[in-house]
Amino acid sequence: MVMQFTLHQTLLQLDQQGYRAYQAIRGRHDFPGFRLLIDRVQGDPFASPSQCRVQVPQTVAQFPVDLFCNHSRAIALRDYLTRQVERAMPSLQSRRGSGKSGLLRIASPSQQVLERTSAFVTEDCIEIRFVVGLPAFGRRIAGKQAAEMLCEQIPKLVAETLHYDQLDPVDLLDHIETAEDADWLRQQLPARKLVAFIANGAILPRRSGVDDRPLPNAVPFQSPASLQVEFDCPHQGRIRGMGMPAGVTLMVGGGYHGKSTVLKAIERGIYNHIPGDGRECVVTHPDAVKIRAEDGRSVSGVDISPFINHLPQGRSTSHFSTQNASGSTSQAANIIEALELGAKLLLIDEDTSATNLMIRDRRMQALIAKDKEPITPLVDKIQQLYTQYGVSTILVMGGSGDYFDVADVAISLENYLPYDVTEQAKALVKQYPTVRSHEGGEQFGAISTRMLTPESLGLKHRGKPIKYQVRDLDVITLDKEAIDLRAVEQFVEKGQLRAVATTILGFQLQEESFSESLYRAMSFIDAEDFDALSTIPQGDLTRFRVFELAAAMNRWRRLLLGPSPLAATASQPEAQ
Repeated sequence: MVMQFTLHQTLLQLDQQGYRAYQAIRGRHDFPGFRLLIDRVQGDPFASPSQCRVQVPQTVAQFPVDLFCNHSRAIALRDYLTRQVERAMPSLQSRRGSGKSGLLRIASPSQQVLERTSAFVTEDCIEIRFVVGLPAFGRRIAGKQAAEMLCEQIPKLVAETLHYDQLDPVDLLDHIETAEDADWLRQQLPARKLVAFIANGAILPRRSGVDDRPLPNAVPFQSPASLQVEFDCPHQGRIRGMGMPAGVTLMVGGGYHGKSTVLKAIERGIYNHIPGDGRECVVTHPDAVKIRAEDGRSVSGVDISPFINHLPQGRSTSHFSTQNASGSTSQAANIIEALELGAKLLLIDEDTSATNLMIRDRRMQALIAKDKEPITPLVDKIQQLYTQYGVSTILVMGGSGDYFDVADVAISLENYLPYDVTEQAKALVKQYPTVRSHEGGEQFGAISTRMLTPESLGLKHRGKPIKYQVRDLDVITLDKEAIDLRAVEQFVEKGQLRAVATTILGFQLQEESFSESLYRAMSFIDAEDFDALSTIPQGDLTRFRVFELAAAMNRWRRLLLGPSPLAATASQPEAQ
């Protein structure tokens, strides 16, 4: 154990020494009221910053137990503390020399309330993880500046952000209860036979594609009376809004009237949102997956035969692999991969879909006979997905009225306001009956499993640890190979990509089905946390779902998955 004054003295003694002499401060340092742990010391002032933790005993922090008495409240409290520390850091850090000298940073949170490794709360202590750029001039230690940073600024940061009596208790409780209400709402959806809920008054438009904050002066959401439902939330009481029922829901309307905006809000409804975001009471089934076409992606061993079959030269699609998928094959693979992991709601926008997978109208059917067309369009499979597998779909469609025949609910968007047009759509089906032929057969088809082995990723028997890099929300580079994630739209934080890479590299693979292996990895993280996958505690990882883990692995071009030795299995039809 190194006392505070000893750390201060050590830093002054290190002044002007070579930068690597900073390794002497690695370890534990006890301050009045908290403990500083320096887990990793950077090699030079231009390298990745040093990784640190602060632990504050609850006897000092004094956060009431009821603020973290269940999982939902604990995640929200951890999220709140991360935001408080991030807000306080800019006023404490300053340029203190070369490279990253003086940097003080914590993982930056998004508009979503997520489980991150930046903060932990137990009955015993509060722990915050962050990085510091240890000061230097050139490659010589700036000991006085380091002493000021570690022995004065960090204690001030702790006192201002990690003591309950220094925080706004009303603001803190609102943050926690907002998240808890959203979790509660999401849990109510199955019992009400709903797959999504959007509260009246919600603000759905965002400022821009790169700014996820609410758009000022946006039109508040208002449910049509026919779809309005109400809930009595634990904290905010009765709320009303639009309930989107299980089954096939079609969203129609003119361009720029808000269809995709609503779908984007539903897509993000798998996460909770901070107070003031506008989407606090927009919740979606937790197993919802956004589906799109993705030209050029790799596909490994996916049974896309429900959608694509009878390829020229007799090529099989029951175990389909390619390094350069077309729009239709990529979207078909995306659907089947989601179903393989147990998705219960598919979110599809025609703007990002392959036209030939979505629809084949009567004229095209007349010109190109079915025995010459390998693709079975989604319009002929979408109801089978629900009746046979209990998988619902919310589909944005502005270009084909053929989907009126298979939609259970139709919603029209006009100036960002929804209208229930189900009856009008059904009347149009009778008035203008389609003469196209149904091409989907009687069954959707079996959802096959794939086998994962330790050799599937080519990581076995590597001589040295494999490093990874993350670029925004777009790319994970593993073992010098880039995994393109631009089309995986439910990643919302860079920390999720880091956590996925950490899991892929740190989790022990076994010979089992792909889905079993991924769910086993999720259970391992639930039980052990990410620290069990890393040599030192990481503070910049964010929880992800099994679907995002699978999405990254499925897009790694070296992935080789074999067919299961078991017969292809299909779920029993669910009672609707």
